[in-house]
Amino acid sequence: MIDVTPVPTRRPRLQRHGILRELIATLFFIVAVYALAEMSFPRSNLEGPSMEPTFFAGQYLLISRVHYLFGEPEYGDIVVFQRPDYTPQQPRLIKRLIGLPGDTIEIRERLVYRNGQQLDEPYFVNAPCTFDCADRLWLLGPDEYFVMGDNRNRSQDSRDFGVIHRALIVGEAVFRYWPIDQIGSVIKIGYPTP
Repeated sequence: MIDVTPVPTRRPRLQRHGILRELIATLFFIVAVYALAEMSFPRSNLEGPSMEPTFFAGQYLLISRVHYLFGEPEYGDIVVFQRPDYTPQQPRLIKRLIGLPGDTIEIRERLVYRNGQQLDEPYFVNAPCTFDCADRLWLLGPDEYFVMGDNRNRSQDSRDFGVIHRALIVGEAVFRYWPIDQIGSVIKIGYPTP
């Protein structure tokens, strides 16, 4: 008589290992995607009134590092950067880019001039600039940028700490995701189109 007793297979054990391997691969993929997204598009929340009326404290923005990997900062960009006198206790700042390398920035009679031309600044708070708006002149060298807050009377910016070097710029603010009723693109928000 022939014994037809089935031989036990190890398939269920292999399937368990396959499921475990698949789960680990999926978790690794999620972590990698999250890390890549955080490196490319870090999040930032606003503190203080320096960018009013464009942004208010408590709003959340996505910042794009990618924009400046493939291009250079432009007039009107809202940039996130480290102060030139950065210490780990200081948060990153967010300001509007006013001057590019080679520009001459001047404050004359509380108005801002770039290369001798008064700036059209519809984003600027409708209040006379009284704080740190004394007549001054800055000549920007290679890789130097000049930034100012839209709320000139309540902003620490290049008037205080000087020009910022290109290496200090983290990225450009591209999208507001909080509060929900103000979700949307913020690229050059409020900046006049040529």
